[in-house]
Amino acid sequence: MDQRRGSGSALTILICFAIAAMEGYDIQAFGVSAPKLAPALGLDSGQIGWAASAAMIGLVIGAFLGGWAADRVGRRPVLVASVAAFGVFSVVTAYVQTYELLLVARLATGLGFGGAMPNLIAVATEISPPNRRAATVTTMFCGMPAGGATVALVARFAPEIDWRTLFLIGGLLPILLVPVVHFLLPETRPAQDPAAERRMGPTLFGGGRAAGTLLLWMVFMLTLVVLYLMLNWLPSLVIAKGLTAQDGSAASLAFNLTSILGALLLGFVVDRVGFRWPLAAAYLVLAAVMLALSQATGLTPVLVLSGVAGFLILGAQYSLYAVAPSLYPPHVRAAGAGAAVGVGRLGSIAGPLVAGELRQIGWSADQVFAVMAPVVLAAALGTIALGFLGRPSEG
Repeated sequence: MDQRRGSGSALTILICFAIAAMEGYDIQAFGVSAPKLAPALGLDSGQIGWAASAAMIGLVIGAFLGGWAADRVGRRPVLVASVAAFGVFSVVTAYVQTYELLLVARLATGLGFGGAMPNLIAVATEISPPNRRAATVTTMFCGMPAGGATVALVARFAPEIDWRTLFLIGGLLPILLVPVVHFLLPETRPAQDPAAERRMGPTLFGGGRAAGTLLLWMVFMLTLVVLYLMLNWLPSLVIAKGLTAQDGSAASLAFNLTSILGALLLGFVVDRVGFRWPLAAAYLVLAAVMLALSQATGLTPVLVLSGVAGFLILGAQYSLYAVAPSLYPPHVRAAGAGAAVGVGRLGSIAGPLVAGELRQIGWSADQVFAVMAPVVLAAALGTIALGFLGRPSEG
């Protein structure tokens, strides 16, 4: 067994899980904080949507830069810089007083998130055998809903907590994690071949990878439109249905907790039967769930449907993280995964922004939920096509 896949793998997974948890915490903290943050800073729904999307814009830029840099200088130094960046700027978010500074702080926080994402994917791929890659990736990224669930629990049982305190906690924890990453995370970058092609164009579209790359980007984008709309807007949409702020926090908690089970289960299934049909089925059921959520009126159906939505969409998304690096050769794995994360995250920008603009022009919460169903159906079709046209690389 490769040393990278020996006793150090569990520690590596734990560290990467913690990094993902910090991102999940921050993203959910914004969604949970939005009902208090908006009046505190005098923001309308459209401005809240832009603030949520600012972090995703930074993530897109950071994913491209982080993936590119990691294939050249290594996974660990890029992860150290990225974790430090999103920790520092989460603290800055806690102290902003104006809309403009909020946008800057969220953009910079997103740069850190983006730098970390493709490296977590590459590390997971490089420490696990091919028949366990999806399970390893999904286990690492279960940190995101775990972090999100932590925020939802705090908001549920300590509703009086100040929104700035949530961001302060979410910034200090990654800063404390920086020395752990620096000293304990092993470098997993494969040995470099000086003759290997590293230009982005041939990396993404050469060797018969063009169709797979484009389809992967499409499915990533569509999935993240729905995912980040739910992460950022679910509490507010539940409140708009006539339920309480605590009910909105409970819906976020259900979404995050069940998503952990969904990620683990779908990762297990994908490792054994491939990704095409399990993910297509998940998207089809999710479309029905979004329509049902648009019609739900009481707390119980809202909680159940929110939980099922989290189970399906996070499971599908994290399985896609395992698919992404498999399409590219090892020496450009982080760059290929970074491009998929970066382009796909255009959907994470669009999701919160679309919800904010639709609410601003008078759409009901039910209409916002319902309009996500055709988005999910398109993701199902893209997944099926990717299963037929994508060509995994060896290594």
